Amino acid sequence: MNTLRKILYPFSFLYGGIITARNKAFDKGIITSIKFDIPTIVVGNLNVGGTGKSPQIEYLVRLLQQKYKIAILSRGYKRKSKGFQLANKNATAQQIGDEPMQFYKKFQDILVVVDGDRVNGINQLKNTKPIPDVILLDDAFQHRKVNAGLNILLTAYDDLYVNDVMLPTGNLREKKEGAKRAQVIIVSKCPKKLDKKQQNKIVEKLNIVPSQFVFFSTIGYNNVVLNQENKKIEISKLEEYKVLLVTGIANANPLLKHLTSKNVEYQHITYADHYNFTETDKKEILDIFENIKADKKIILTTEKDYVRAFSHLSNPIYYLPIQTEFLDNEEDFNKLILDYVQQNTRNS
Repeated sequence: MNTLRKILYPFSFLYGGIITARNKAFDKGIITSIKFDIPTIVVGNLNVGGTGKSPQIEYLVRLLQQKYKIAILSRGYKRKSKGFQLANKNATAQQIGDEPMQFYKKFQDILVVVDGDRVNGINQLKNTKPIPDVILLDDAFQHRKVNAGLNILLTAYDDLYVNDVMLPTGNLREKKEGAKRAQVIIVSKCPKKLDKKQQNKIVEKLNIVPSQFVFFSTIGYNNVVLNQENKKIEISKLEEYKVLLVTGIANANPLLKHLTSKNVEYQHITYADHYNFTETDKKEILDIFENIKADKKIILTTEKDYVRAFSHLSNPIYYLPIQTEFLDNEEDFNKLILDYVQQNTRNS
């Protein structure tokens, strides 16, 4: 914890008090929370920063898309537009946000919309034809004007919310007690070999209520990197290349560890999460790349950064797709989700 954050510690109490008062107003019905007749699944977190919400949303899409018409509703963080926006072939990451753009490019048969007012977003979706069977709300755990049918809370293995404190001293958006609203808690970004004894210790630390379910997931990295022309390089071959790694995400450490484990030699340029790369930034990156002395070299970035800033560029820029993988009990998680949607789908 840096000195400035320590100095701001009294403001954490003030912020926490405001958020707690707001939550109590929702709990007591003083502020209205709307429940919709469409299955609504929230994927969110208590911490600011990356817990793996996007790959978890994508996991749910893959699980449900064969049977149900899906819509993803996001606020479109750092987008330059306002109000309700429906992703289409003319959409850009600047218009709808980088993560919604990634969802749209990846899943052509689903609706992707953005709206800071999630209630309005859902009402707009109810006017589409056909109406979605299920709505996935990205990063909406604190958006309590929607009374979601199922809340999935993510917390990163190396940054558990129970070890954190409120903003601005820490990274919590609300007090730890807010986790009680979640029916499902996923400890994300776990080591692949996290045994049951270690898992049980974490469950005990989380102090869950009897009605909550806890699952453990990890990041699954694709075995190839891709570019705009769908050219592929196997990860196992990257050790033959000099790699300029460019990231604008909250926590790049898991990616760095993965590349190191694959004997990839890289030079890392890091930017803030959701960074809006300027043309000057891109030129500087390309200049650095040109000065790398090697016959075989590439620029590598994350899928989110690629969609946001580099998808219009071809070779030598590649990205590495990721996905959520459960350490165990995947079938139990799938059944929980499928049962909820089936039991709450209209005319089911």
